[in-house]
Amino acid sequence: MRGIVITLLAGLLATGSSASPIQGASEIEARQSGGNPFSGRSLFVNPKYAKALETTRQAFLSRGDQTNAAKVQFVQNKVGTFVWISNIFLLKDIDEAIQQARAAASSTGQQQIVGLVLYNLPDRDCSAGHSSGELSFAQNGLNRYKQEYVNPFAQKLKAASDLQFAVVLEPDAIGNMVTGTSTFCRNARGPQQEAIGYAISQLQANNIHLYLDVANGGWLGWQDNLAPTAAEVSTILSKAGSNAKIRGYSSNVSNYNPYSTNNPPPYTAGSPSADESRYATSLGNALRARGLPTNFIIDQGRVALDGARKEWGDWCNVSPAGFGQPFTTNTNNPNVDAIVWVKPGGESDGTCGMGGAPNAGAWFDAYAQMLTRNAHSAIRADGGGSNPPPTTPTPTPTPTPNPGNGGGGGNCASRWGQCGGQGWSGPTCCAEGTCTVSNQWYSQCL
Repeated sequence: MRGIVITLLAGLLATGSSASPIQGASEIEARQSGGNPFSGRSLFVNPKYAKALETTRQAFLSRGDQTNAAKVQFVQNKVGTFVWISNIFLLKDIDEAIQQARAAASSTGQQQIVGLVLYNLPDRDCSAGHSSGELSFAQNGLNRYKQEYVNPFAQKLKAASDLQFAVVLEPDAIGNMVTGTSTFCRNARGPQQEAIGYAISQLQANNIHLYLDVANGGWLGWQDNLAPTAAEVSTILSKAGSNAKIRGYSSNVSNYNPYSTNNPPPYTAGSPSADESRYATSLGNALRARGLPTNFIIDQGRVALDGARKEWGDWCNVSPAGFGQPFTTNTNNPNVDAIVWVKPGGESDGTCGMGGAPNAGAWFDAYAQMLTRNAHSAIRADGGGSNPPPTTPTPTPTPTPNPGNGGGGGNCASRWGQCGGQGWSGPTCCAEGTCTVSNQWYSQCL
């Protein structure tokens, strides 16, 4: 998978019908399923990932490094991660995850939510070398995707009605739809919209919570890309059917952006999405304007250290990096349901980036060791902690002036609209409701 920063000419960005301001919450509710599905649940800890990390733990123990070995063990025992179903053969891993999640619920008494990644789109990633998939539209790929992949995927989840599932849909697909300029990418766009829409339509159940992937802030978070991204989401949902619902979106999957930073690197200058929390806010505004859900989950499986990247487009085995904030619903952003590990650190991105990297998908133990050494402070060598809150310092929000229901009349934001925040140049009064501070970057008329 690739993280790239491309801003297209206006003509290439034209997508779908024009946006119209929402009049209330009803349109969002029509497209949004339920409340935060992660609240009060444990994210499934995948034994397969724990087994892969045992090589890393033993490497530390062989050198007498008890501290880092204990951090690996913390991840093995306590950090929930998503299970990737990246081809038809791997559908069997859903059955295994269901069985193991039931066993975990029985032994711990904790309700489980199983994270899955649906990732087998025909002509995936515009058939990029490192992450091209098994299906091609030119070889009956759309029909195979529907019948051999999506249908059994959905059937397995619906049959396991005793469990909850969070499903990330087709990482990077929308990023390529918005910014892909090659003829191959442009030709794949329409059929891929249909394919994802079909997947959404089939995965409609009370125990399934869908998060449509929207790349990352470095890719789609630039001002010129926000509205086109929301337009792509709208188009895909229209193909899913009028009654289809999603919970929200995933971002930063397999990438390295921090959740929150007080010191954005120079290459983020001019972007309203300098970190993933800000991206959830800036893209959330564009989605809200179309009456779409605004909830996110954000991948922090791997986070680049300050200075590791010279440009935002660096995406392959970035070094140095560390394991990020493990699963938590304490996100300090009303748009973000949870911080999660969608891409468990340790698998190579490809034969690029850090020296000695193997082929994409192969275990890269030297990389896993580096991630451990640079791990987030919530990954504790003493084995303590559970669902810890983010520890990145968050500046105290500056209250936004609120003239109330007067002070501007028609120039004031409507209910649910943005009315303040760092860098905001729009209205700071509310035609309905009160301008309420959510965080440093976002205030909303509630």
